[in-house]
Amino acid sequence: MKIVICGISGFVGSALKRFFEERGDSVIALSVRSEISVETIAQKLEGCDVLINLAGANILGRWTSEYKELLRQSRLETTDKLVNALSRCDHPPHTFLNASAVGVYDAYHQHDEFSSHYGDDFLATLVQDWEYSASNAQSEQTRVCMMRFGVVYANGGGAMSKMIPPFKLGFGGKMGDGFQMISWIHLDDLVRACAFLIDHKEINGVVNFTSPEPISNLEQTKAMGRILHRPTFFDLPAWVVKLAFGEGSIVMLESKEVYPRILQDAGFAFRYPTFDSAMEEIAHVQG
Repeated sequence: MKIVICGISGFVGSALKRFFEERGDSVIALSVRSEISVETIAQKLEGCDVLINLAGANILGRWTSEYKELLRQSRLETTDKLVNALSRCDHPPHTFLNASAVGVYDAYHQHDEFSSHYGDDFLATLVQDWEYSASNAQSEQTRVCMMRFGVVYANGGGAMSKMIPPFKLGFGGKMGDGFQMISWIHLDDLVRACAFLIDHKEINGVVNFTSPEPISNLEQTKAMGRILHRPTFFDLPAWVVKLAFGEGSIVMLESKEVYPRILQDAGFAFRYPTFDSAMEEIAHVQG
């Protein structure tokens, strides 16, 4: 297959590139910078099988008004441009996988893809707008899947690259009260789930990319301490997180309990369904 990836240089994009190339697919990097015309993008997409859009500035940061604008622009303008380009193709990709996030859900309910309990904050609104933009690509020729990512864990990048060093130094601890639920996925399962969606053409719309077993921040902290053989006494109070990240602290402090009903009902088998299994693999790779 010919697979086009927008955002290929990132943590997830580079893993997808490795996976698809190893199985013999042709992978094409796509840049959607402002100076690149819609016509040029359409030419790259013409006759390809799959488009995967991962573009977007890192959600983890201090949400100043300028950074909020960057978060929106890097997602919405890029996606609008891709949708526009797809509409100009005579033979567009049959599958468009667009990144999204579990940040769309509220902090008070359990969620699967059929949940209508959305948050009312900046992130939830951004995700809804982003998905609406991507959904405009749905046509008789192209199906669209919105991949709502949980926190992505793996060795060598992403959230774990920030979490493990303080734990190894003995400075690990829970964040806030520790009761907030974390919906997460191992990078290996995320990549395999992308391939699963491509192969299962009956699936479209929203798909939660989360492990079947979300975990509380407190339980996650205990598991990391146990597996890394380190103490976990250095708790990070909520006020410190809020001081450092402002409004963006909700990414770390708000509960998200999300389940991957669509993937499980379709028969997807997670290699790392529990946080312990994921952490054991990550710690093993780290040595």
